Amino acid sequence: MFGRILDFEVKGNKVYIRFEKNEGRIEVVSSAIINVFSPLRYDDHYSRAVESPVTEKCDFKAVDGSGFIQITTDDLTVKVFDNFAVDFYDKSGLLLCEDYRGERAPFTRRGNVSIAEAEGHAALKNSGKHEIEIIKKLFGDEKFYGLGDKTGNFNKKGHEYEMWNSDVPEPHVETHKSLYKSIPFFITLREKSAFGIFFDNTFKSYFDLGKENSEYFYFGADEGNLDYYFIAGPEIDQIISNYTKLTGVVPLPQMWTLGYHQSRWSYAPESRVMEIAKGFRENDIPLDVIHLDVDYMDGYRVFTWDNERFPDPRKTTEALKRDGIKIVTIIDPGIKKDKGYSVYDEGLKNDFFATDPDGIPYVNAVWPGDSVYPDFSDSRVRDWWAENQKIMIDSGVSGIWNDMNEPASFKGPLPDDVSFKNDGRPTNHKEIHNVYGHLMSKATFEGIKKHTGKRPFVITRACYAGTHKYSTVWTGDNQSTWEHLRLSIPMLLNLGLSGQAFCGCDVGGFFSDTSAELLSRWVQVGCFSTLFRNHTAIGTRDQEPWAFDKKTLCINRKYIKLRYKLLPYLYDLMWECENTGLPPMRPLVLHYSQDSNVHEINDQFLFGRSILVAPVVEQGKRYRSLYLPEGTWYDYWTKESIEGGRAILRDAPLDVCPIYIKAGAVIPNYPPQNYVGEKKIDELTLDIYPGDSSYCHYEDDGESYGYRAGKYNHYRFTQHAGDSTVIKIEKPHKGYAGSYKTFKVVYNDSNFTKVCFNGSPIESKIQGSAIEFIIPAEEGTINLEV
Repeated sequence: MFGRILDFEVKGNKVYIRFEKNEGRIEVVSSAIINVFSPLRYDDHYSRAVESPVTEKCDFKAVDGSGFIQITTDDLTVKVFDNFAVDFYDKSGLLLCEDYRGERAPFTRRGNVSIAEAEGHAALKNSGKHEIEIIKKLFGDEKFYGLGDKTGNFNKKGHEYEMWNSDVPEPHVETHKSLYKSIPFFITLREKSAFGIFFDNTFKSYFDLGKENSEYFYFGADEGNLDYYFIAGPEIDQIISNYTKLTGVVPLPQMWTLGYHQSRWSYAPESRVMEIAKGFRENDIPLDVIHLDVDYMDGYRVFTWDNERFPDPRKTTEALKRDGIKIVTIIDPGIKKDKGYSVYDEGLKNDFFATDPDGIPYVNAVWPGDSVYPDFSDSRVRDWWAENQKIMIDSGVSGIWNDMNEPASFKGPLPDDVSFKNDGRPTNHKEIHNVYGHLMSKATFEGIKKHTGKRPFVITRACYAGTHKYSTVWTGDNQSTWEHLRLSIPMLLNLGLSGQAFCGCDVGGFFSDTSAELLSRWVQVGCFSTLFRNHTAIGTRDQEPWAFDKKTLCINRKYIKLRYKLLPYLYDLMWECENTGLPPMRPLVLHYSQDSNVHEINDQFLFGRSILVAPVVEQGKRYRSLYLPEGTWYDYWTKESIEGGRAILRDAPLDVCPIYIKAGAVIPNYPPQNYVGEKKIDELTLDIYPGDSSYCHYEDDGESYGYRAGKYNHYRFTQHAGDSTVIKIEKPHKGYAGSYKTFKVVYNDSNFTKVCFNGSPIESKIQGSAIEFIIPAEEGTINLEV
């Protein structure tokens, strides 16, 4: 495709390379981020993911290395050879990633598969050749993470995947190549290094991570540009931070969105919604959000209400808000083809719909029957869609749930030749398919932001890299099975590593009937997922916390209340996420990559740096083995201290999810509340565990963009533990007037008998294994003495 190198030229931060048959380009985005590009379709990126590219000014050198071009930054050395082979070295000269010099050689599949096909089995086939292929050598020590919501184990080595957003109603299994999301970014961990690769191509793309041949891995696409970013480590958190510098970070959400959500297909009519709300309050279970699925609409027409089921939507939403409950409504992209329906008429008049090659609006079928599809690739359409959000906002809706936006269709998939305007670069469905949901989410986000002035809450099923700037996601239509509970953990962990940090799954499962035990275990995982939503399908058994028996109700109440207790800690993690890109729900490998024991753990995770969660994900299990990384850990329930770097066995009766707190942790807690904002939090509880550490806590109004103008408070707690423990409290930023009045300190070591704050004795008491006391919420020093 490229041939020999003829010459090269440096212009700004780009090295232009002329080959015999084509052109290539190496762009130095930063010292640690290198873009490899060839304009096979477009002359520039025109990226839907990297929307506000930021190039960091850095020194680099590009020289002729006699047979190759060598480009050197402070962090990387890049060598470019004939045929646009590109190798990457770290600053010490260690080879990180090398182009494979041979040809693809898939393993042989034997036998005549027609007999299997006759019985109804799908024939297994090796992936064919692709217009764009980047083949990299496997050294043997690689682990691969990321790629979004793909099923299977946490480590993706030895598997193949496709990026083609797909509505998959049948049960999801490990062999699925595609699901709802296309996030073509992965992290490679090697024995002494780590790096990330982001292949920014929205056409159908392919990733084989050593399945077809143990000598190499590859990624490729059917069309588009050769356009990928190499992101240096050496630590995984650095890779994620640099990836989100490219694609954007998850913005700090409103705090209520981090509370508990209840949903089903469908809560209708209005009386059923009120019954659900009443059930939570009567059963003493916190709740912030009820989701309405498609049956709230008038004949499934988006931006409408069924006036029989919901005769006065504004009255309904206002009544629920008085009880602290917000409504989130589903919106699909399919617009009913219905003359006289204002949304259809306006879209038709203004040429806002995707068309066939002859310019006639393309028609398929979804819930309303025959439907047309907005052309979200056109900025005019996105602006129109954003304006339509006002219809829902004016009816009292607090957030929008975008579904069926792969886009899904009932009369077969959209043909490849469906036409899109693509912001002035006309194209077809092959290029837009994977970003259709992304662009819909962007328009929805901008509309809510404009018409509320608050941080928008958008949830989407389909997305592309960078959608995390606009929307939270869930893993789609899972099943009420133990296997899907187990699958959900690596799916959520890999979504987080892929930038999509605000994510969750349907707690209890969507299709099929959940059981009391399965729901009890699933809510223990949901408690620590960023999006905490129970959702189930039409026709399934009731799945609300009280739908089974008293024991199940008590377990749900316990973990939903624990979620609300931990809300300030989770909010701190979301603040950290906006600043670093790091997800709240983290694989152990993110912080302990040098420990080979954590590289392939599928059923435990970290919640921030300080909390380790090891849920039970097998039916009937009342104990489990788990691995604690190095250091001292405290059992959250018993307060027993345990030295890590080893596996342990923990009893886990049905109401217990094993949770461990890292030594030195400061975990901010809220008092009990039925919903976010029910009461002003004047006193913050600090749950502190012995050990040397530093922790930052963030506080703002929980909903506006005032924090970006400095309207927030920042606290820093620094602990030096020993026979005499000192805890220093600082407030490096003071910009929010509604700050705490007191701190209630729960210090998990009952050996101390004397407490002083700023030199003055403080009254304290021993509660179990902890000493408790209250101090003013101000800067100062706590001294704990025996």
